[in-house]
Amino acid sequence: MIRRTRFHRRLVVAGALAAAAGALAFAGVAGASGSSATAARTVTLNDTAHLKETSHKNFYLNYSGQATGTVGGTLTLHLHVISTNHFTAELTVSPHGGSITGSASGSYRNQGSTASFTGTLSVTHGTGSYSGAHGSGISFHGSTARINGATTVSVSGHFSS
Repeated sequence: MIRRTRFHRRLVVAGALAAAAGALAFAGVAGASGSSATAARTVTLNDTAHLKETSHKNFYLNYSGQATGTVGGTLTLHLHVISTNHFTAELTVSPHGGSITGSASGSYRNQGSTASFTGTLSVTHGTGSYSGAHGSGISFHGSTARINGATTVSVSGHFSS
C-alpha cells in the first residue's frame, strides 16, 4: 500500500513537472520578443522536460529538472496528490532573464512499471524579461518510471505574450 501511494505521488509530480515545463516554454517565448509594451501576440509552444523527485511528505511532492525546446531553463514543481488519479501543482520556471509561475491540474493512470499523465496548465505571472507572460488551457502529457521516479513531460499549445 505504501509503494502504491508513493507511486501515485510520483505520477502526480510528473504531471506537475509537465506543467512546469510548459510554463518554462511560455516564459522563453514571451521573453524572446524583447518588447515590453506592445500588442499581445500568439505563440506556439512545444517543450520537453526531464525531472526528478527532490523531496516528498505524504501527498505533497517536489520535483526539479531542465526543460528544452522553445527555451531552456530550470524548473521547480510542488505537487499535491488529490486522489488516486488526480493532482494539482504550482510551478516556477527560471530561464535566463526572469521567471514564470503557473498552476496545473491533471489526471494519471498506472500502467505496470510506468504511469502516464495528462492535463492542462496556466501561466499566471512572469518577472524580468518574461513580465506579462500569460496563458491557459496549455496541454501536457508524459510518463514516469515507477522504479526511480524519472519523469518525462511534453507540453504543447498556444499562449499570448
